[in-house]
Amino acid sequence: MKTISRRCFLKAAATTAALSAASPIFKNPWLALVAAETPGYFEREFGITDAFCRRVLSAALSKGGDYADLYFEHTVSNYLVLEDGKVNQAYSDIALGVGIRTVKGDQVGYGFTQELVEQSMTDAAAIAATIAAGTAKVSPRNYKRLQTGDYYPLKTLFTEVPIEPKLNLVQSVNDRCFALSKHVIKVNAVFHDQQKRILIVNSDGVKAEDLQPRSFLSTSVVAEKEARRDRSNWASGGRKDFSYFTPAIAEETAGMAVSRTMTLFDAVQPPAGEMPVVLGSGITGVLLHEAIGHGMEADFNRKKISTYCTMLGKKVAEPFVTIVDDGTNPTLLGSINVDDEGTPGQKTVLVDKGILTSYLHDRISAEFYGVQPTGNGRRQNYQHYPIPRMRNTYMEAGPATPEDVIKAAGKGIYVEDVSNGQVKIGEGDFAFFVSQGRMIENGKLGAPIKDINIMGNGPKMLANTTMVANDLKLHQGGTGACGKDNQSAPVGFGQPTILVKSMTVGGTRG
Repeated sequence: MKTISRRCFLKAAATTAALSAASPIFKNPWLALVAAETPGYFEREFGITDAFCRRVLSAALSKGGDYADLYFEHTVSNYLVLEDGKVNQAYSDIALGVGIRTVKGDQVGYGFTQELVEQSMTDAAAIAATIAAGTAKVSPRNYKRLQTGDYYPLKTLFTEVPIEPKLNLVQSVNDRCFALSKHVIKVNAVFHDQQKRILIVNSDGVKAEDLQPRSFLSTSVVAEKEARRDRSNWASGGRKDFSYFTPAIAEETAGMAVSRTMTLFDAVQPPAGEMPVVLGSGITGVLLHEAIGHGMEADFNRKKISTYCTMLGKKVAEPFVTIVDDGTNPTLLGSINVDDEGTPGQKTVLVDKGILTSYLHDRISAEFYGVQPTGNGRRQNYQHYPIPRMRNTYMEAGPATPEDVIKAAGKGIYVEDVSNGQVKIGEGDFAFFVSQGRMIENGKLGAPIKDINIMGNGPKMLANTTMVANDLKLHQGGTGACGKDNQSAPVGFGQPTILVKSMTVGGTRG
């Protein structure tokens, strides 16, 4: 059996030639071991047999815990960063370890180790076991391999992709950005790829394995015009195979970043105050995620933190509003074949035609509410235990057209993109910076806007959503990561164009 500790490699290069010489950090022979779809990876490479897991789970249940699980992880992450016309950063991060959890009621004992040897793992299991104080439980004799979906198939492991095509991607984005506008003065282009192998074995006799890819191509652009500078960015990716990153994707990434930057030179500030706000389709779904989605995670409701804790079965929106959290969207960043507790990926309807019908559950909250887990038990890595987390959260399409929604707003603002949000989970109060948007005047889109905030309350925003268009778009950025309880998890989001009849806009005082 091989024993490999977590390793982190860092290499900087001033030129492409120097970076090419560093390519072994991206393609170590011991990384590209098996085809992407071959099961049994941890047993072949690290000797993690069923008997091995049985002994460690017995140690985790030795003090009478109700349940225990093992979460094995081997993740390889690569980054290429081009800035000022040259690739000046290239690094790879390799994480290997196991997290061991014991659950007693709603309490969690947790231990982890980077050493996949029995002594280290039983020591970590003994730490997790101390959450309980009772008679030892018996670990199952046999494990049943979980059958899952296949929502992000890999044609080629990222560890088998040579460095040259990755270099070509960031270089082509850089060159295209400068070619699109004479005002562009600085470009930063990044390519990131990751393959995360996980194995979950639990005391219910479930054994689940997955290979989760993650990749994106992103760029940020600084432009200067008439002694003014502005910047913007764009990214494309998700749980994508490398074949997704075609020359067309590179050109689209560069084109979006440049056009968004140049638009800002013509932007104005709208007047401040209460007014109708139209949220455009796609990326503005991050506001739905932050201001509403978190409040529907079951741990916040179980602990009486969320304003939705007494709203199950009650009206929270108009009948044309349906909100889902979905782990089954092909190649979308928040999709999962299996969650980090061994529950298959699935689609969960949170709000069905205006009625709150479900929360997002892990095992602990599902036990508390007497329901089945929804496949939302997720964690950042083996050093953390799972908690209820969103996957791909979005509002389904409605009956209106986008043009009808904008026309109905009359006078207000149209939001294309938001960033730098702050949310109070309990109350649902939020504030977001509008990074891209337009004025709405006489029911039509007008001048671009910039440097404003929108503020409101998530449950109130949901109740005040008066129109939903038929143009649902799921954002394909690939960089979305949600923070909660000092953990980060990849997520997706989206929505159709919607009208919120009144929100607070922090613009000029005129």
